[in-house]
Amino acid sequence: MVKNAYKKVPLSDEQQEALQDTVEEKADATRNFFQSFLGSDRFSSESFVRYIPFIAFAGLLAIIYIANRHYAERTAREIDRLGKEVKEMNWDYKSLSADLMKLTTQTEIAKRVDTMGLKERTQPPKKIVVVKTLAQ
Repeated sequence: MVKNAYKKVPLSDEQQEALQDTVEEKADATRNFFQSFLGSDRFSSESFVRYIPFIAFAGLLAIIYIANRHYAERTAREIDRLGKEVKEMNWDYKSLSADLMKLTTQTEIAKRVDTMGLKERTQPPKKIVVVKTLAQ
């Protein structure tokens, strides 16, 4: 079986010269670009001094960005720590509240007061009525 393929037609002399010219033009353009980019006037001390304010501004922005990042991370860690502390205090509160509720029941109070010699009343309380007389 035969594969389909394009026929390779040899280029004429005019076409070869045109291609050679375009390749040389591109090479010259690339060479000129690198010469202008790395030329002495671009990296001279005068141009460097002219860019010092911009370099200082970019450095200041970088320092502010880094400081902001550290502050945000520190704040996030603080929030996590305080959240854990709140949960722990909430557990302590619930535990102490349950213990207090248990200790303040009537039977628990009666048990604790029994050691002091006090007894729980078995008779209902009596109502005391004070009669006022008009004394003149």
